[in-house]
Amino acid sequence: MKRILNVSLLCLIALSSLAQSKKQKTGDPLAGIDTLLNRVLKDQKVAGFAVAVVKGDQVIYSKGFGYRDVENKKPVTPNTLFAIGSSTKAFTSSLIGLLQKEGKLSYDGIATSYLPQLKFYNDNMNNQITVRDMMCHRTGLSRYDLSWFIFNTSNRDSIIHRVRYMEPTAGIREKWQYNNFMFLAQGMIVEKLTGKTWEQNIKEKFFDPLEMSHSNTNIFEFEKNSEASLPYMVNDKGAIEKIDYFNIDGMGPAGSINSSVNDMTHWLKVWINGGQYKGKEILSASYIAEAASSQMSMGGGLPAEDDDIYLSTYGFGWMISSYRGHYMVEHGGNINGFSASVSFFPTDKLGIVVLTNQNASAVPKIVFSSIADRLLGLKNIDWNGRANKEKAEAKKRENAAKKTAENAHVLNTKPSHPLKDYDGLFDNPAYGVISVSFKNDSLFAVMGKEKLLLRHYHYDVFSISGIDKNGKIDTAVSDLRFNFISGADGKIESISIPLEKGLKPTIFNFKPRMVELSALELENYTGSYGEKGMVKVYLKGRVLFVSVPGQPEYETVSVGSDTFNFKNLKGFSLKFEKKEGMSKPLSVSFVQPNGTFKQVRQN
Repeated sequence: MKRILNVSLLCLIALSSLAQSKKQKTGDPLAGIDTLLNRVLKDQKVAGFAVAVVKGDQVIYSKGFGYRDVENKKPVTPNTLFAIGSSTKAFTSSLIGLLQKEGKLSYDGIATSYLPQLKFYNDNMNNQITVRDMMCHRTGLSRYDLSWFIFNTSNRDSIIHRVRYMEPTAGIREKWQYNNFMFLAQGMIVEKLTGKTWEQNIKEKFFDPLEMSHSNTNIFEFEKNSEASLPYMVNDKGAIEKIDYFNIDGMGPAGSINSSVNDMTHWLKVWINGGQYKGKEILSASYIAEAASSQMSMGGGLPAEDDDIYLSTYGFGWMISSYRGHYMVEHGGNINGFSASVSFFPTDKLGIVVLTNQNASAVPKIVFSSIADRLLGLKNIDWNGRANKEKAEAKKRENAAKKTAENAHVLNTKPSHPLKDYDGLFDNPAYGVISVSFKNDSLFAVMGKEKLLLRHYHYDVFSISGIDKNGKIDTAVSDLRFNFISGADGKIESISIPLEKGLKPTIFNFKPRMVELSALELENYTGSYGEKGMVKVYLKGRVLFVSVPGQPEYETVSVGSDTFNFKNLKGFSLKFEKKEGMSKPLSVSFVQPNGTFKQVRQN
């Protein structure tokens, strides 16, 4: 009886506490939030940011902080445009959802059947990877991000062609691995099946019906907008520094949308309200259910802090997790000078978007979490303070890593070759070509649009420093290093660079620079060589070919010094020998891995 009375008493106390709690929460849960967000602006050294909150089908908060243009003191407003980066992915997968509803494709259809120019590393991948696999990052491919980031191009066919050279690091559906190329592929499938560009589809299917009038998908259109924010970073001295816009239109479906928090609230309303916007269906409820549900586990683990329920999965262009016991759907975004977070809580009918013009910023997480705590009635956590602490700890780790690197630096060594021997082109078909040149007693490199100075580190390893558009050399030295590798013949044959963290280094193989020769110059090499003139050297257009009895004809490329490499045979070349003052060669030597064979000219 006493136990029952105690339980009853506890129930009464609990109900009384609940009533008091409810009474305390009748006021504005966001009261005083502006003060906190202004402190975040200052502590995180961010140029500016904007935030908006949706509850049901109403925008309950929308505000800008700081500057979209620091130099000219132009403030951020709720209509200020920011690049949203990978928060674009949910839009791209939604286009796939519309095509599936129209019966034009199946999520579980083979991806290469919808996009013939998409080829994977092997036939097993070509025959098994589905559209769904691409939508939730389970193809077996790791990121390969520096392929598109450094070797950037607007040509989507060129970018997708690289996928066939990307070696998988896991089996299909074995492991979640983020890969931007797979969202480019989804966008290209949309283009193939609709006959319209990805950009046109985004505008017609989402921007126009959702009245997202400020939003666009083009960096040049973005720059011209009077509400556009400029991109910034925090430099090594801890100061806010303006940087250049980065055009990723080639990789657009993975992250090129630019938007404002006001426009993004319209997108969030669709997801909070089962695909509806102002009574009109934008996405089907069935697609919303699949896209915002777990399709692939992102990794195992246990709750780390705050007594949260552990959940870490991926849907279609969305990350699914638990935020302090509340089911959360979210995707961040980062691209040069911008960071973003777009999230919603399906059961709480709550959506939050945070956009900032700071590179790799902690601000979206801090602001999102601080607002979510208040609106979900949770005990407030000092997320800004945590971020400051994490920043200090990260600095310590960075200093420790530098010290470890310094300890690994072997002093008093020198390169194995004269610097001019490192000059040449180095190619990896999954990435692109690195051009290394010897000028004024120094080595320089061009990787995509990046210009670099190479400094000797130790042995045949060189550190790299960036050179800006004005020719100024960056004082910071990159963690990436070029390790030049020699072949059995002692000549430089490749560069090894650790582009994928945690994976084996990427190899760029040496290839000589092609030398352009006139038709008249090429004509001098033609003729019959060897016994009975069996070896024929001849022209087709502006290309020199060689044929040997019983073998196919071989195409060659000029690499200078009277030398022609076989185009499709590594280690095979022709070296023509001339007498000084003569235009026509006296002989030609076949340089092969198994030896050099000289053939005298017959005519």
